[in-house]
Amino acid sequence: MTDNNHDIEQPEERAPKRVIGTPSPATSTSILGHEEPRKADVVQVPGVTPQDEATARKGERYAALCFLVAFLGGIGFVVSYVVFQVGDIEKTQVSNLALGGTLTLALLGLAAGLTTWVRLVMPKYNLVQERHPMASDTQTRSYVAETFLQGANESGIAKRPLLRRTLLAAAAPLGLAPLVLLRDLGPSHTNFPAKLRHTVWGEKTKDGKPRKLIVEGSGSPIRAADFNSPGGILSVVPEGYEHDLNALAKATLILIKFRPEELKSGTNLNWTHDGIVAYSKICTHVGCPAALYEQTTHHILCPCHQSTFDAADGAKVIFGPAARPLPQLPIAVDSEGYLIATADFPVPVGPSFWERGDAEAEVRENGAQQ
Repeated sequence: MTDNNHDIEQPEERAPKRVIGTPSPATSTSILGHEEPRKADVVQVPGVTPQDEATARKGERYAALCFLVAFLGGIGFVVSYVVFQVGDIEKTQVSNLALGGTLTLALLGLAAGLTTWVRLVMPKYNLVQERHPMASDTQTRSYVAETFLQGANESGIAKRPLLRRTLLAAAAPLGLAPLVLLRDLGPSHTNFPAKLRHTVWGEKTKDGKPRKLIVEGSGSPIRAADFNSPGGILSVVPEGYEHDLNALAKATLILIKFRPEELKSGTNLNWTHDGIVAYSKICTHVGCPAALYEQTTHHILCPCHQSTFDAADGAKVIFGPAARPLPQLPIAVDSEGYLIATADFPVPVGPSFWERGDAEAEVRENGAQQ
């Protein structure tokens, strides 16, 4: 009678044990699909000078320290993106400084770590590689495989887990950095199209009053009586948002003074005051500031792609790639004679994103331009 207790393999003996964490130093060269016994950590090749172990260990510590710095820089970049939000000029400067500084620290740490690794850990040798015209033969490919394995051994990627772990930690945050930046290119959890469609001109001040028109750079409101020279032009921003770059990217205006007889049918006269007309400064082509004004022809020119608008005729396009007029803002004066915005733009401002939709068609159907 046969004793089967020794013939039957137990399940736990068939399944390999799982180990959590970085694997132990490699004991074989199975990376290319065939098993070979491990001869030595560094293959001795004529002309190759391996680093002594003391120098290699020193280089390992320096490189690991650099990778740790790169890791902290990468984490700092992501944290800076979340903590330091852009808004006014000071906040934007702090955000740019934090993002640029942490990203520079991460990249420099990674580069210094890799350089230290190559110079102090890997052996020194001269390599001459001859070019061949087409696909290599089997012998050459075998040589490349052997060289790859030799390089893996020489680099210490399997032997030195400290370098391997800190390098992976340093590269991980940098891999996430583009994903963080790409978040700004797509719709967010908030109502993104609505944010693009409207500007702060439709909002009231804290005391419930319409926002005054402020001369850009001076912070001074504009009295209609003081802006009395036909042909004059001003760059204007909304009251309360003089330094908010996000708001100004959509809400900046150009204010032009006309003689009443100069205005044509394309201009909504109900949205003017004493010949003063307000148009969006954001070109409807790709969003450049369109502020070059020719007084004799009443043409507004965008310097980026030469789109030209007729300011006396509703800022309609007369030349260039822009496909729609500069939106006109409804304005009036308050009880003190200051120019104010009575409502937001009836159509979205800015580039041609809206040409693909029906934003302006909706306005025309609703009669808002009448």
